[in-house]
Amino acid sequence: MRSRRRTWIAVGLCATAVMVIVGLAVALSGNVVYYRTVSEAVAERDTTARFRLAGAVVPGTIRETGTGVRFDVTDGNRTVTVAHRGDPPQLFEDGAPVLCEGRWGRGRDAAFASDRIMIKHGEEYTPPDVEVDETSMAATPAPPVG
Repeated sequence: MRSRRRTWIAVGLCATAVMVIVGLAVALSGNVVYYRTVSEAVAERDTTARFRLAGAVVPGTIRETGTGVRFDVTDGNRTVTVAHRGDPPQLFEDGAPVLCEGRWGRGRDAAFASDRIMIKHGEEYTPPDVEVDETSMAATPAPPVG
């Protein structure tokens, strides 16, 4: 009798754990934003899914609009137009490697509608060159304490 009760308690705990894990997986899957190159995005064109489009800004294609910017992005094989709503980041420029988050607009030839641009950058940090004025480096006495 006692071992049967322990078995049912163990089964109940396992079932509860499985339900919690499945619930977390379902809840978190809605927050995942997939990353695709321009070629992959064009091949798998879907107007409902939100994803990140990866590529480089084609030089000479950046045009300001009333609500943001419009530009072309390429991965070296395919090129698409991005219609971004909002201000681009400070490092946004011709040739910059970008991740644009959004979804395809309606229609076969519609632009990629973006509401977030992230600039991809290297992992190496190089501090900026700073000119030092030797006269400002003169020793000055510390202020009195107290």
